[in-house]
Amino acid sequence: MAWARLRYSKGKINWAGKILSGGVGTADEINEALEILDNWRAIHAYPLHVFQMTLKKKALQFNHKPLISQRLKRVPAIVYKLGRTYEGHKKPTMNLSQMQDIGGCRAVVADLSLARKLYETYLKSDLKHKLVNKKNYIDNKSKKDKIDGPKPDGYMGFHLVYAYRTPRGMKRYNGLLTEIQIRTKLQHLWATAVETAGFFTRQAIKSNEARPEWLEFFRLVSSAFACIEKSPIVPNTPEEEKELFNQVKAKEKELNFIEKMNSWAQIIPHLDSQVKTKGKEQEQVKFFLLELDLLRKRTIITPFTEKEENIAIERYSELEKKYPVGKDYDIVLVGADSTTDLKKAYPSYFMDTAEFLKHLESIISKAQ
Repeated sequence: MAWARLRYSKGKINWAGKILSGGVGTADEINEALEILDNWRAIHAYPLHVFQMTLKKKALQFNHKPLISQRLKRVPAIVYKLGRTYEGHKKPTMNLSQMQDIGGCRAVVADLSLARKLYETYLKSDLKHKLVNKKNYIDNKSKKDKIDGPKPDGYMGFHLVYAYRTPRGMKRYNGLLTEIQIRTKLQHLWATAVETAGFFTRQAIKSNEARPEWLEFFRLVSSAFACIEKSPIVPNTPEEEKELFNQVKAKEKELNFIEKMNSWAQIIPHLDSQVKTKGKEQEQVKFFLLELDLLRKRTIITPFTEKEENIAIERYSELEKKYPVGKDYDIVLVGADSTTDLKKAYPSYFMDTAEFLKHLESIISKAQ
């Protein structure tokens, strides 16, 4: 296939990011900025493809059925991240050309031991690509891997950022960044439950911008999952397991969370295991455009073959302009090996929280 080529300078790319995140441009400037962003996002498709293939190969060494997926970041998510302020700064400081996760791929493996092995394999590998900010992952004095604990909001998982680098062939993509995520199954269930709850409560729980009781609930559940996996718990949550499980039970009762989740699952009709492929052979389908439309109570799936990736990216951009992502509509372009993997990788788009609830109910049953 013909991979996208960069059409703009770094300065123009950063200008587009400032126009879109600042919200002060004219209509013509905003349209120009969106075109630049579309091109900047599209050129990440090739490095993302390379890193996803490598991730799958490495993951298969430790897990015979790893869940591998990839995605190009949504425009609203890019704009939101550009507009955020970070600790020690009063104004946003990130430039669009510096964003590390426009292209992202993910491996979900069975347990923490396998996730750790896969993560350490990357740190010790001799990939030709550059590991960005290597000091964040490896202590240069002791030469030991540094594996961080959970974030204060409860998110857990291993993240690596690489800059694509090759001495020959596709040199035009040198320097483009791709994020690699490695999660356990429990960590993945937690993260997708956060997204599902965010859709229906109209809160940015994932971005830590929500009512305190919802943030605290997911922090507690994250620590409970960490106890199950024997990993570090979230800061400022109970260290004693019985007390932790009791607090999860009390917070679930306060929010009536399980009943809410079960009712939300009824909104989007259950989808058959097969996606209509418009005459394509199922094994040729590698990309899926997922649209979550809460007003019409449906999830729309449009499949694309590997050769149609550029068409998929163009359609992605068109729909984002036509239906701005908001509280009742969301869209993402993802890559997965099958429709079964698609649903496992992005259960929030199908309101499938049954497995998360199973683990939650088990925790509650152990509380006093």
